[in-house]
Amino acid sequence: MTERITITPTHRYRNNDKLIGIGNEFWDMSERNGLAGIVADLDSGVLRTTAGHDFVADGHEFVNFSCCSYLDLDSHPKVIEGGLEAMRRYGVLDHCIARSRVQIPAMLELEDSLGELFGAHVVCSIAASTATFGLLPLIASGHLGDGTRPLMVFDKNAHVSMSNLKPVCADETEVVTSPHHDLDFIEDACRKYARVAYVCDGSDSLGGYAPVKELAELQDRYGLLVYYDDSHSLSAYGERGVGYVRTHSPVLDERTIVVVTLNKAFGTSGAAIVLDGYEKETLRIIERFGGALNYSQLLNTAAVGAGLASAEIHRTPELSTLQSRLYRNIELFDSLVHTAQTGSTYPIRLVPMSDETVIEAGRRVFEAGFYVSPVFFPIVARGTAGLRVMMRAGQTEEQIRGLCAVLTEVGACPAIPAPGEAAL
Repeated sequence: MTERITITPTHRYRNNDKLIGIGNEFWDMSERNGLAGIVADLDSGVLRTTAGHDFVADGHEFVNFSCCSYLDLDSHPKVIEGGLEAMRRYGVLDHCIARSRVQIPAMLELEDSLGELFGAHVVCSIAASTATFGLLPLIASGHLGDGTRPLMVFDKNAHVSMSNLKPVCADETEVVTSPHHDLDFIEDACRKYARVAYVCDGSDSLGGYAPVKELAELQDRYGLLVYYDDSHSLSAYGERGVGYVRTHSPVLDERTIVVVTLNKAFGTSGAAIVLDGYEKETLRIIERFGGALNYSQLLNTAAVGAGLASAEIHRTPELSTLQSRLYRNIELFDSLVHTAQTGSTYPIRLVPMSDETVIEAGRRVFEAGFYVSPVFFPIVARGTAGLRVMMRAGQTEEQIRGLCAVLTEVGACPAIPAPGEAAL
């Protein structure tokens, strides 16, 4: 008797033919125009190309406005020395064995330090995407939560590191996609299902914050579990840099799980899973069954040492000084170029362009001595291309004004001062 083969339907949660077929055209254009695959040396905050393009010779200098190190901590002397000191202390770069088997104290030190900083349990991971890969299937199966398999509601704009887990979660429970931060959609789901988990960015990679207070009301009313990736606001926002979600959400217990990368404003490497209200037994489940969270590819010793040094900076007044510099630079940019993010403390600005003009605009900005990322499908929805500008504390007024002048030349909307006010 021939065994029947079941064919699983395709393209329920992703479509690589569409993603690659359309997106690759933009990437190819980016490379042809020298806006991707750039190789450059860093010298005193200015980059210098070491591999020329057709339109620019080797040695072309430019200022990078497409870097997520919003506080410039990745080049802080104490952070660099922290990595070196940890290497000397432990005498090993990688201790290549699963943490559930044998581990040196290094990462436990970092988790304790970050736990004190956040006021919660912290589990470290080599990357935020690795943490997400380990956690979301456990939420879908009910093992991270109250034991009930929830309806998994993925926000339409959830970062690809989360949305790529839809088919994996769908093997455990039902999965749906909601319009971007659509509270009515989420509440309707909560009325229909005994348990709902909402997966979203706490700080969106294209600008803006999640409605954490409104989501907290749904958490209190229905027991909604919210999984936030708040990577873009860590360090750049809040007292001691705890980020947007932990600054504003009134629900910080087992109904709120926050994942943050340490590679952005924190200035080091790896990621942190921030957990409130979970017992030791649940943490063991994460450690043992969280996929790559327990592989022999943990944070290396240098990353741990750098993380400990950055955490100490977060406990000093220097952090608020750096945050203030970042906010002043954001305000200066907003006084010169208008975007949908104008007026926010968020360090990313998206300057709208058309699909037809975004690459040419990015090339002209680069030729003028500045680099901003052209973003296009599938990074953003079709027809919403733009230039993504990332602000940092270390950028100078001259650099920001120079960039804004070029952006205006290539089609950015100039800021319009309020009546009776002049631009900064």
